[in-house]
Amino acid sequence: MISELFHIGPICIYSYGVCMAIGFLLAWMLAGRLCRKIGENPDYLSALITWIMVGSIIGARIAYVLEHWTVEFKQYPLHVFRLDQGGLMFYGGFIGAALVIFLFSFITKRKIFHITDLLLSVLPLGHAFGRLGCFLHGCCFGFRTDGVWGVCFPAHSPAWVEQVKAGLISMQSPHSLPVLPTQLIEAAANALLFVFLFALYPRCYEKRGFVTGVYLCGYSVIRFLMEYLRGDPRLAVGPFSIGQTISIGLFLLGVAILFLVSRMRHEQYVR
Repeated sequence: MISELFHIGPICIYSYGVCMAIGFLLAWMLAGRLCRKIGENPDYLSALITWIMVGSIIGARIAYVLEHWTVEFKQYPLHVFRLDQGGLMFYGGFIGAALVIFLFSFITKRKIFHITDLLLSVLPLGHAFGRLGCFLHGCCFGFRTDGVWGVCFPAHSPAWVEQVKAGLISMQSPHSLPVLPTQLIEAAANALLFVFLFALYPRCYEKRGFVTGVYLCGYSVIRFLMEYLRGDPRLAVGPFSIGQTISIGLFLLGVAILFLVSRMRHEQYVR
């Protein structure tokens, strides 16, 4: 865990923010590369991705605060604005980015799947770097484990704090008990999803909506399964966590989009 990388005078540079910035930058560059590969002008991406960054961060923060309000923010509401301390929820960022994309599509008259197919083919790489930032910050940790893959986070880390609250360790403990590094597992899963979608997009970009549907189905399965490995506090919705509930919805949406794409292709073939 290396939450603080270095200081520039009074300004602290956090590993979480650096990883997010690297992820956004790489996704931006690779999206432009895909545009050029299929003969399109990528200039519109500059404005779009800038607004997506803003929308996704706001959405991710709102979702995290809502899920952790009682535990983290009820007594200290001003901590809502402390983004330097981490605390972003991917699905909240995903929803915030989606709203920006819908608005951009409406203003520019671009087809929505034209945009989402391109962006979702590179999003998993940016997400993978975000999960590396989670690992360096210590949030989004997994359940207790005695396996050789277990990771001990230092005192005052999120895992340490939760284990102190649960009475598993004392305040004098220099580190947490070993937990599963779910951040690294999800980072690896997202990296594999990126490799697949990045190779798929140039072959299927004319089938508008296909890459979008594949991403929604693929990532929702990854996230649904990952939630069973998480050890940090999770908001429950019946038998599932909030992350799993959203995953189910996105999986069904992905299936519906793939069905729509297949129907459109069939009708075109008939004609």
